[in-house]
Amino acid sequence: MKKYFIWQIVGAFILAIIVGLIFGEKTVYVQPLGDLFLRLIKFIIVPLILSTIIVGVTSAGDIKKLGRLGGKTISFYLTTSFIAISIGLLAGYIFSPGTGMDLQVAEESVSPNETEGVVQTILNIIPLNPIEALATGNVLQIIFFAIFVGIGIKLVGETAAPVQRFFDGFAEVMYKITGVIMTLVPIGIFGLLAPVIGEYGASVLLPLIKLILALIVACIVHVAVVYSVAVKSLGKMNPIEFLKGIFPAAAVAFSTCSSSGTLPVTMKNTQENLGVSKETSSFILPLGATINMDGTAIYQGIAVVFVAQYFGIELTFAQILTVALIGTLASIGTAGVPGAGLIMLTMALAAVNLPLEGIALVAGIDRILDMFRTSVNIIGDASASVVVEASERKRHSETLVTEV
Repeated sequence: MKKYFIWQIVGAFILAIIVGLIFGEKTVYVQPLGDLFLRLIKFIIVPLILSTIIVGVTSAGDIKKLGRLGGKTISFYLTTSFIAISIGLLAGYIFSPGTGMDLQVAEESVSPNETEGVVQTILNIIPLNPIEALATGNVLQIIFFAIFVGIGIKLVGETAAPVQRFFDGFAEVMYKITGVIMTLVPIGIFGLLAPVIGEYGASVLLPLIKLILALIVACIVHVAVVYSVAVKSLGKMNPIEFLKGIFPAAAVAFSTCSSSGTLPVTMKNTQENLGVSKETSSFILPLGATINMDGTAIYQGIAVVFVAQYFGIELTFAQILTVALIGTLASIGTAGVPGAGLIMLTMALAAVNLPLEGIALVAGIDRILDMFRTSVNIIGDASASVVVEASERKRHSETLVTEV
């Protein structure tokens, strides 16, 4: 069944490209298919994140284990994010996408005030009203709330057992609903991708082909080297099997440009195809969908170099290091929704005093770039879950040996 499902996804991709190139802007008529799929995905995101994280926290065994899981996960995310933006900067200099350009910068530019600083982003994680966070779909605040509800359940103990059982059952219901919605993935991919191909076409992409190519190569290198090495050495899994198992989720991410929107598929693939336990995946994947944005980090590195080259500005080593650090932190604060990376790019540009008008250079093809970086984001989430799962299994085995 999985094999046929993958081929259905591939067929949807090919059909979307063909229809987009043939019918052009008329493909807007199939957009409702994509919108329907997105609405179904969005309608399960909040309850899925809330229930699965609470279950993940309460299933961790004890608070000490929860801290251990969180420490491993965040360390993995920060390390790969720093490597990602370094690869992005390197790709920018190798491909030099901003040299010899003849593009017109739009008069409007993105104001620095539209993006918040790192400190404020961290403070905003704490919800003033958890109910409002749930109603507005603020993923970071929902995760914060869910983690503390889970911790509270563990601290209360037996008295809170009914609450824990409720969320256990609720999570199972959400898993089942997710499975039903996932059968519509090929239709959703066609409805989302065909209008994009129809709108942009090959001719619009040609002037910025070097920028697109630089991002594609950097993303491939990051997945093929960083994630494959991590999965092989730390996760004890064949990289080919890993990539094959996470392919459906990567395909959905490519079409939706949303890490959060792809979360249900990522969780399903990680558990069923990669053998990661619900205990681990329920904690790591929702967290990763919000704070692990390696694809966005790669994009920021390339985009900063692109803008600097376009305006003929030579970046100093200190500026390059600043971009690497800001990009790593900014990737944590980037919401897992379409286009969020474009806004966060202003932080990196402002940090090294590059003209914010440069945002307009990449805005026209941001959706295309977003497809690739979002796919990298969710593959990174899955690789983290595989690595942490292997680490936890090894620790459990060593504990059993010690007890014996």
